[in-house]
Amino acid sequence: MNTPVSHKISYVSSDAIIVPGLADAHAHIMINGFKMQLELDSCKSLAEVLEHIKAYIYTHPDVYNNKSQWIEGGGWDQTKWPETGFPRAADFDTDPLLRGRPIALHRVDAHASWVSTRVLEIMGDLPTKVKGGSIVRDPSGNPTGIFLDNAMSLIPVPEWTDEQMTTFFDTTMNLALSHGLTSIHDAGSSPKIIQFMKKQAEAGNIPMRLYVMGHVSSDEYWGSQIPRLIDYGKHGHLTIRSVKLVTDGALGSWGAALLEPYSDKPNTSGIMRSTPKTLFNLVKQFWKDGWQVNIHCIGDRANHVVLDIYQELIEMGDNETTTMITNTTSESELIKANITEWRPRIEHAQIMTMKDLRRTSELGIIASVQPTHATSDMWYAETRLGPNRIKGAYAYRTLLNGSPKHVIPLGSDFPVESVNPLLGFYAAVSRLSVDGTSPHGDGGWYASEALTRAQALKGMTLDAAYASFTEHELGSLTPGKKADFVVLDRNIMQVPFKDILKTKVVATVVDGKVAYGAL
Repeated sequence: MNTPVSHKISYVSSDAIIVPGLADAHAHIMINGFKMQLELDSCKSLAEVLEHIKAYIYTHPDVYNNKSQWIEGGGWDQTKWPETGFPRAADFDTDPLLRGRPIALHRVDAHASWVSTRVLEIMGDLPTKVKGGSIVRDPSGNPTGIFLDNAMSLIPVPEWTDEQMTTFFDTTMNLALSHGLTSIHDAGSSPKIIQFMKKQAEAGNIPMRLYVMGHVSSDEYWGSQIPRLIDYGKHGHLTIRSVKLVTDGALGSWGAALLEPYSDKPNTSGIMRSTPKTLFNLVKQFWKDGWQVNIHCIGDRANHVVLDIYQELIEMGDNETTTMITNTTSESELIKANITEWRPRIEHAQIMTMKDLRRTSELGIIASVQPTHATSDMWYAETRLGPNRIKGAYAYRTLLNGSPKHVIPLGSDFPVESVNPLLGFYAAVSRLSVDGTSPHGDGGWYASEALTRAQALKGMTLDAAYASFTEHELGSLTPGKKADFVVLDRNIMQVPFKDILKTKVVATVVDGKVAYGAL
């Protein structure tokens, strides 16, 4: 005799819609929690930044009473200020409350740090050159307080404690669930953070699915420092089978590596943080050991170098780089199998030549993109790149149409952008800022590169699942897959663009259980 199974039936508004659990295919969990200590994203001027820091000090007695305690945060963006150029350490000295305190603040893209005079004093003598980075100096050769890319590692900020990491992690998890995320691809965590996440998984403290990319800032192979975990932990929510490599900086800080000089700063072409030879050797070894490789590429030079590396390794097709592939009968089948097994990704794929856009498709490389980068950068991107290079930038429709698997996983890069995935959905389909404007008017910025709503939703669900080898378990509301879904209070597939931004999450469900909201 079969025992009856009790099912709860929940009714939602006729205006509501149920979609598969939303994934963020590129984000930074711990950095997001860290930045929320002192957020500067809303600041529209240098003066506002200084006022925010002062308010933070006044509301934190431990900081107010201890001038030696470090003040850290992030989100400043000089492209939004009336002032031109980077801020300076001396700017902190203009206020007696800030003067003499160690302050280190990440730029919004986390590719630049702005430090106080006190930090420069603590650091003492600095190297003239930094491989893969830069210390910005004034005409007299003195450091201004801005450290770019690899030079940021010189700043002696305190290491995070376990208590801090728990706060950062829990804060981001709760925020992500409230916005309908059921899966996050964490784009680069150190061995220390991975060990922390491993313990959280074992204790059942990870409420959603995490696909973590290991990362170590080293030119030497570091795969042995990262544990390989699949569906790990009490709830099976932690997977680590991929790594993150970095080639260049970011556009907003003139660090994205370009083939030609910047249009608005012709004395630089950006920063390559690794040499092609180093990257080639790392990718080859990681593939040999069975890791998926995800490489940060913003500028057209960075993308070109990485495509060269991917192409050479794919075309080599030798036993050394394809030990995980078996039962192939021809070179073409071997190469095809490699792509399926490796699923190599370019993170951002932000600026490419037209030829390299086509090559990305021909090679079957997964372009993992962030639509809100387009709408955040559109106010200065063409100034940086000029009218010709911009045609190969933020080219999401072109990348998707050329993809052999027709996939384009979408993410936010939070905390660079908001955690809210619906802002990314809106940006992808409208190419507009949240106030409905763009440099090209209300029709959208380079609107021919906008995605359809179906394409954008797929990018945030099934395409993200494919990019993490979970398309048979996640990404669609299909019998046999995990019961991860989101209830939204309106139909984002039909409402006007502006109403997408008004959408509220009614409930976020993971493994068939309500993780946020109510049903």
